Amino acid sequence: MKKRNTIWILIIVFLLLLLIGVVFLALSAGQINFSFTQILDILSKKEGVEYSVLANIRLPRILLGFAVGGALSISGLVLQGIYRNPLVEPYTLGISGGAALGVSFAIVFGLQNMFSGLTLPVFGIIGAIAMIILLYVISLRKEYQNINKVLLTGVMISFMTSSMIMFIMATTTSENLQSIVFWTMGSLEEPNDLLIYLVFGISLVGLVVIYLFYGHLNALRLGEANARYLGINSRATIKILFVIASILTGISVSIAGVIGFVGLIIPQLLRYLIGSDFRILIITTYLGGAIFLILSDIVARTIIAPNQLPIGVITGIIGGAIFIIALSKSKQGI
Repeated sequence: MKKRNTIWILIIVFLLLLLIGVVFLALSAGQINFSFTQILDILSKKEGVEYSVLANIRLPRILLGFAVGGALSISGLVLQGIYRNPLVEPYTLGISGGAALGVSFAIVFGLQNMFSGLTLPVFGIIGAIAMIILLYVISLRKEYQNINKVLLTGVMISFMTSSMIMFIMATTTSENLQSIVFWTMGSLEEPNDLLIYLVFGISLVGLVVIYLFYGHLNALRLGEANARYLGINSRATIKILFVIASILTGISVSIAGVIGFVGLIIPQLLRYLIGSDFRILIITTYLGGAIFLILSDIVARTIIAPNQLPIGVITGIIGGAIFIIALSKSKQGI
């Protein structure tokens, strides 16, 4: 027991140190490069163009990447846990599609200035919540819901929202089309500090609440029936965790756009490396997702500098490659 706890602590410390290193790398890399000592000096003086670059451009991106990466990762972990399916991710259930659909409506009908800079995130959140309610009404509100039926319903909702978005893109103007495509590829370039702090706070609260259910998630690994024998209210737990994961996904997608593979590959990779005990898996998955997204953002904004790539392109390429490699090296599959 003590040996296992010691190993877990060392893993968490390693990830925290890696996160700190990635944060400094993100601060230093860009069109203007800074050394470690320069970063500390600039941040301490709090003046000049260099400070503006670090404090107003790079730090907000890092904070948003941390929050969104962590939120999407633990959302994927939770959904894989309650559905007992390693291929489930936050976007499988149509939540991101709902957010994208809401944003597409706002762009097409010229509502971008309704709430100033908050318009697209507000409509994204509305779309995500609408999909959560729809899925709940169709499947989750039933007393004896079938997990596979809920999953299939979510997949069909995802296909429907994707089709509606394609219809909008096919019938709108080229200017609106460009805005929709750019948003759906994902970006951490959010000028509103209030939204960044909002996502950061919700992400951390979600992490704490989900961690309180680690025992329930461990029990659900044995199946709903066996979990009930252990005193777990399986149906209530699934509903609560589904709503939490949906909120985390919805708020993340609404602010940062559609960023794929984070909620799929990070839980898979960490489960493969450290095991499937949710006591350690929840924390490490959150940290791993934050590290992965910050690293992906570094690549997205430096690989073709001074231009930037959408971060969804980078997460898709890197995440897909990691998934294929991990799958090929696993004798039993992931």
